[in-house]
Amino acid sequence: MSNAQIPDKPALEGLEQKWDAAWSAAGTYLFDRDAATAKGRAGVFSVDTPPPTASGSLHIGHVFSYTHTDVKARFERMRGKTVFYPMGWDDNGLPTERRVQNFYGVRCDTSLPYDPDFTPPFHGDAKSLKPADQVPISRRNFIELCEALTEEDEKAFEAVFRQLGLSVDWTQTYRTISDETIGTSQLAFLRNLERGEAYQSMAPTLWDIDFRSAIAQAELEDREQQASYHRIAFHKTDGSGDLHIETTRPELLAACVALVANPDDERYQPYFGTTVRTPIFDVEVPVLAHHLAQQDKGSGIAMICTFGDVTDIIWWRELDLPNRTILGQDGRVLPDPPEALTTDAAKAAYAEIAGLTVFSAKKKMVELLEASGELLEVSKPFSHPVKFYEKGDRALEIVSTRQWYLRNGARDEALRDKLIALGRGMDWHPDFMRVRYENWTNGLTGDWLISRQRFFGVPIPVWYPLDENGERIDGEVITADVAALPVDPTTDAPAGYTEDQRGVPGGFEGEKDIFDTWATSSLTPQLAGGWQRDEELWNLVAPFDLRPQGQDIIRTWLFSTMVRSALEDGRAPWTDAAISGFIVDPDRKKMSKSKGNVVTPADILEAHGTDAVRYWSASSRLGADAAFDPQNPTQVKIGRRLAIKVLNAAKFVLSFPVPAGAHVTHALDAAMLATLDQVVRDATKAFEAYDHARALEVTEAFFWTFCDDYLELVKERAYNQTDAGQASAALALRLALSTLLRLLAPVLAFATEEAWSWFEDGSIHTAAWPEPLEIAGDPAVLAAASAALIGIRRAKTEAKASQKTPVARLVLRADDATIAALRSAEGDLKAVGRIAELELIGGGDALAVDAVELATEEV
Repeated sequence: MSNAQIPDKPALEGLEQKWDAAWSAAGTYLFDRDAATAKGRAGVFSVDTPPPTASGSLHIGHVFSYTHTDVKARFERMRGKTVFYPMGWDDNGLPTERRVQNFYGVRCDTSLPYDPDFTPPFHGDAKSLKPADQVPISRRNFIELCEALTEEDEKAFEAVFRQLGLSVDWTQTYRTISDETIGTSQLAFLRNLERGEAYQSMAPTLWDIDFRSAIAQAELEDREQQASYHRIAFHKTDGSGDLHIETTRPELLAACVALVANPDDERYQPYFGTTVRTPIFDVEVPVLAHHLAQQDKGSGIAMICTFGDVTDIIWWRELDLPNRTILGQDGRVLPDPPEALTTDAAKAAYAEIAGLTVFSAKKKMVELLEASGELLEVSKPFSHPVKFYEKGDRALEIVSTRQWYLRNGARDEALRDKLIALGRGMDWHPDFMRVRYENWTNGLTGDWLISRQRFFGVPIPVWYPLDENGERIDGEVITADVAALPVDPTTDAPAGYTEDQRGVPGGFEGEKDIFDTWATSSLTPQLAGGWQRDEELWNLVAPFDLRPQGQDIIRTWLFSTMVRSALEDGRAPWTDAAISGFIVDPDRKKMSKSKGNVVTPADILEAHGTDAVRYWSASSRLGADAAFDPQNPTQVKIGRRLAIKVLNAAKFVLSFPVPAGAHVTHALDAAMLATLDQVVRDATKAFEAYDHARALEVTEAFFWTFCDDYLELVKERAYNQTDAGQASAALALRLALSTLLRLLAPVLAFATEEAWSWFEDGSIHTAAWPEPLEIAGDPAVLAAASAALIGIRRAKTEAKASQKTPVARLVLRADDATIAALRSAEGDLKAVGRIAELELIGGGDALAVDAVELATEEV
């Protein structure tokens, strides 16, 4: 990597492959454990890198945000820090399972035996298959397909990240489904359970019918859906008339447990404390008051059903109401009616909807209400927000299930206050992102639901003892031995039992649920940093310096990681959080797969080169959205032009040999270097503050001044071996090149490495970050000379003459200070402008060319 041959025509093409191979061979980005130990924690910069979900392909948003992280990591490495920059792959979870189903045309059926010779019916395109047409396979076969597909996705992801030039240590890579990860995740849960932070509860649960799994609050999104109000008559128990409610969910009438109105609503105040009877099912229910009831919504009084929406859950809990759930986990009405339905007519009516889907049950209930005369009116359809799983296709239902929860401050004021305080003790970039974290924390309505009824994930390491009838013993749990981790309760027996006791009276039953993917991803610092496996490493990297991530997962990944760290260590898991903005399309709409406007990075990287794409990414500040138009990526093109100019400028500067013993003696050279010193200070300060865009801005602005003005001004002197100022110019050029390449290295990773290799040993990315040279000089000299050069060029252009046309006489007028500065660069100005006689006149205002006389023959 030293003093390579300078090509005749420097080019960006091929640099990614060349330098990725060289960096790998040299171990340029490996975490130096010995160096870290010698320096101690203060000498390490550790990154809690986001593990992308290995289900599909990377998109341009990954390029954007991961470049932001890489720029900072490269800067800290050049500052002398030993950088711990791992990579993880988020393998498990619902997105992976769905991808496997759509890729291979299969679905998991836990009742089926393992088939060691199974071959999937499809390989790559089974999206069009209906779920019923997917081939059912055993849980083990399904998990094997998940592992195989995610491994292929991860190889493709790594190839893109290598092309992007991420300076991660590829030996520090983890998977969220590996044995080591499963063991760590299970251990953390067992410690939560031991401290009373994890618990199991039978409760209403947001449920995705397609995925057949519980969904956590953090995974919800609202989508607009069409609905109609059905005005229904409830009958006053005293026979004095009816109360009319309006509902969008008449199919849940059998699950009604109360009516509710706002305590300030004068229309219904007389009825609070009384009862009414439900239509069709004739069940007596109370009329209650609660502040969440909206006076201006519908008729102002609503029925509380178990459960139609999340507000029903709040009312049910706070008003201490019974649970009459009628929907099952398959999204159909349960076969048996609630106990409150006692009359033969009620049971017969319920039989009409039993086993139906929500849609069909609604249709049937409307028919029954019309027939009874209790349906008074149906409104015109309107649009309203409905809860969906963020990766699901159907509206969520609410069913009652036994689930595992982790305390997150929603019902624990002390924990909530602690999470807020830990967030305020961190540095956020940008700072306003902290408010989003606090708003989420303060707005939580329930503890963190961490169990999922799926297959490909980390098993929950518990079993349940069975009584003499083969039924679970309520409240008793058998936990795994820490020494035995990782375990799978569906195949492993707990300590003290044998496998033949599984499922028999007096034996045990294994937990079939797995952890929510965030319950494992929330442990990325622990997974990467060797928690409970490598204490020396953990003490060198934790708490981590940086958590970089997108703003949309503050509520999930950042918050959940904070919860785990607060519960385990009583501290924040990082000192700084860097939050990237979104990528938006030319219409300023967020790019997402659901909108169909996602751009994959491969074509852009191939067409324009990695440095150009890194430049576009680094041009945007943290927290700011960036527009991207794949048809006309203007910023990318600007970045490519800059990277090419770096190579060409380096080749030009290196064409001037620096004589032994050279010193900077010329005022213009010293002025340029003094100006560059301030750029170094400004760029360094910006990088320290996570403002990579500002660092790039000030560096790039000077670079173009250097190329367009300074290089032009001094090249005649640098060429002229007989000029006393030649050595000064050659040395100044070389010093500036070295500094500029290092300033640009975090962004233009490949072009700067290529140019550096032409005259320096080792990698630029392990070279020292530039410090001000402190060579005495007056920046005003460079500023004045640059302005004068622009004026000279303009004068020739206005005279319709070539820039190479000799000038017999040219007059520059400016204020006295500018004229004094210009006298220090007079020789270079005459040379570059081919000016025989240059007059500098003070007493003016803005610098201007007062007169220009072109030579009639070459001067």
